[in-house]
Amino acid sequence: MKIMVIYDSVYGNTEKVARAISEVLSGGEEVELVPAADVEVSDLTRMNLVVIGAPTHGGRPSEDVKELLDEIPIDGLEGVRVAAFDTRTDVSGKNIFIRAIAGILSYAGGRIEKTLVRKGGNVVADAEGFLVNDREGPLIDGELDRARNWAGRILSGAS
Repeated sequence: MKIMVIYDSVYGNTEKVARAISEVLSGGEEVELVPAADVEVSDLTRMNLVVIGAPTHGGRPSEDVKELLDEIPIDGLEGVRVAAFDTRTDVSGKNIFIRAIAGILSYAGGRIEKTLVRKGGNVVADAEGFLVNDREGPLIDGELDRARNWAGRILSGAS
């Protein structure tokens, strides 16, 4: 199986999650870990599984991921299994106003997933969000283990 894990990372947190995911997915498989800015859209069609992750900015993925998604033609992922993730600020301890705004804006992972489906992809695991402390991180303790577990669910859905 050919797998590509694509990510964008501003403070390094999303890259750490992408690396943890790719380590699990690489168990005997060919995995490419590629920054979103370096992806050739034509390479996606030769993949069996594409996983895309981005930090959440105002409820949306980062610009490099958004541009990549925009470049994928309709049906460009036909027959490709897909999954999406994001990193996001932990708002659980924030005031109700901050939590409400986060709920209204949503997160990047779900938006990425919806776009992948519109482009013909078949979702193998629901979009997942991994938590960082404040804006720059670091990742909250245990999030890399959660990422590895999520990658295991991806493998189960992709087989």
